[in-house]
Amino acid sequence: MARQERVTRIIDGDTFQTASRKHSIRLANVNAPEVGKRSGAAATKALKKLIEGQSVTVETVARDKYRRSVAKVKIGRRSVNKAMNETLKG
Repeated sequence: MARQERVTRIIDGDTFQTASRKHSIRLANVNAPEVGKRSGAAATKALKKLIEGQSVTVETVARDKYRRSVAKVKIGRRSVNKAMNETLKG
């Protein structure tokens, strides 16, 4: 079931936090470089520009070993997962 949530913090290019969850959310099928790695800062900046402070729709598809939701995320009708994968390719 998808839920509307407000993004409060971007952790890196594929992980963020919302106001209503204890654990962070990781974008499903997105593998952005970590902060400190080559292009990591650019990926983080791209995700910030896309969703920071915004209301997003989160559909959890799994949980990872860190107890994070692994999710399909949309802002309006736009897939954040797809947008980030396109950004990472470019």
